[in-house]
Amino acid sequence: MPNETLTQNIKESVIELINQGNERGLHDLFEEIGNRDIIHLISHLNRTEQVQLFTILSPEDAADVMEDIPEVQAAEIIEDMQVEEAAAIISEMESDDQADLLQELVDENVEAILEEMEPDDAASARKLLSYDEDTAGGMMHTEYFVFHDDMTNAEVINELRRNADVYKDYPLKKIFAIDQKGTMSGVVNMQSLLLGKPEWKLGSISKTEFISVNHLDLFEELVEHFDEHDHYGVPVLDDNNALVGVLLRRDVREEETERLSREHLESQGIVGGEELRTMPVFIRAKRRLSWLSVNILLNMLAASVIAYHQDILTSVIALAVFLPIISDMSGCSGNQAVAVSMRELSIGVVAPREVFRVWWQEASVGLINGLVLGLLIGLAAFLWKGNMYLGIVVGSALMINTLLAVSLGGTIPLILKGFGIDPALASGPILTTITDMMGFFLTLTFASMMLTQLGGI
Repeated sequence: MPNETLTQNIKESVIELINQGNERGLHDLFEEIGNRDIIHLISHLNRTEQVQLFTILSPEDAADVMEDIPEVQAAEIIEDMQVEEAAAIISEMESDDQADLLQELVDENVEAILEEMEPDDAASARKLLSYDEDTAGGMMHTEYFVFHDDMTNAEVINELRRNADVYKDYPLKKIFAIDQKGTMSGVVNMQSLLLGKPEWKLGSISKTEFISVNHLDLFEELVEHFDEHDHYGVPVLDDNNALVGVLLRRDVREEETERLSREHLESQGIVGGEELRTMPVFIRAKRRLSWLSVNILLNMLAASVIAYHQDILTSVIALAVFLPIISDMSGCSGNQAVAVSMRELSIGVVAPREVFRVWWQEASVGLINGLVLGLLIGLAAFLWKGNMYLGIVVGSALMINTLLAVSLGGTIPLILKGFGIDPALASGPILTTITDMMGFFLTLTFASMMLTQLGGI
């Protein structure tokens, strides 16, 4: 974690340098501190100071910082900058980071920024923006080494040396060979290039059998690809086998982590799966309330079951102790099933059409766990009050509700996904409401059936 005293000292130094307009001082300071301190610092500057900071920094330094901070925060800063300054910074970012940031901006600002960028940079960004963000084309880099296969080793090496400043930051250190039609013909390792004779043609040393991905491959397919193949990156080809970019393992893994984080936040009621406390208060409140307001209505619906059976609860006071335990334990079991289904949906292991298969697999687990948990709580109830029927009531209710909870938890995400509804956001409230209602209903109904035997405990 960042040291608070250190961060405060850094913040004071940065604000002083901002007020002085000292670009060199800011560069040197950022060179000394780590990425986590930079991210922490940016979040503790107000919006005016953030904009001033990125305006004073060189476009190269500003781009490095932009690539480190959260995209939503970077987008907010870019939105408040002059178009020319924003375009200069974005032009210095890696192509995939450019696309990710531009996708966070409103359309009119994106177009204005693209108009200010160099034509080649703008064309590259437009190409990436034309793809869905969850495809290989939307995640790829457009910086890569590509040469015609009839060029000699000497020609390629001279070209690399002439453009060393441009090529030094390219992420994938492989040479891609293409034919005169632009079709990819092979891959050349740098070692083979340097050790080959100067007059050899690139095509003669290239590997013609290579692994690639299609530009329209979906994220789930890309995760599976890198699970199966242990390599740093792969070429991305279009439907005509023309090379359009390169995809890196690290980008797929980072996106996988980001998705899991967004799904977790959405499951906790953060609409959109993204929130930072630097966002405007009313936007944050609106996002949370849109989920909480629905949730309170659902909880009132669940509570109505208790109101309907309040005479049973009055007669058997001990049930009040077990009602929250039954609803909570069932909810926990159901949420475990939700988590597994969300994970399997995200990596493509299951599809919405497989609802019955998922239900059967979850029901098997729910039956075992429900039986064990029911016996445990039933035994606890018996030992506490010495009434076997109380144990039967609460044990049976928990067993059946656990079976129901895991059945619903496993299938609700698939059903919602099939209807185009975000399962991460909606699964939790639906599951909680149903398991609460059924837990209350089962417990109080069983109690009413055995009211005489319970004897007013």
